[in-house]
Amino acid sequence: MFNANADRAQPEWWLERQKDRLPGLIGVTPTEFGEGFAVGRLELRPELRAPNGFLHAATVIALADTLCGYGCVANLPDGATGFTTVEVKSNFLGTATEGTLVARATMVHSGRNTQVWDAPVVHEQTGKTIALFRCTQMVLWPR
Repeated sequence: MFNANADRAQPEWWLERQKDRLPGLIGVTPTEFGEGFAVGRLELRPELRAPNGFLHAATVIALADTLCGYGCVANLPDGATGFTTVEVKSNFLGTATEGTLVARATMVHSGRNTQVWDAPVVHEQTGKTIALFRCTQMVLWPR
């Protein structure tokens, strides 16, 4: 399934593909891929905050969901053409206004038709978990 030499498992490939798309606009930086995982980070800046001054929930979800999606693509079964997200859930445990968020998306289920991914989001400087994220991906096959 996983091919570490494939373009889809290279951070540089994703950085190029995400230009002018949401992950690129907010600054998601994928850093590592492997069998059943994807890792990345996001430098926090004021424009990623909600009007109340705290980190916007959508920022946290965007980081986690992006890494789960990239990990899913890098770990698609042979012959699959892609995926689509069918469910997301996030529990927020804290917030941050500066520093760096890091997330490691890990595949917890790999079936022919679905994958389930978990991606805890952690504030790098404090080690505090900001959110617990889970999503289900439907694997797409040629018709």
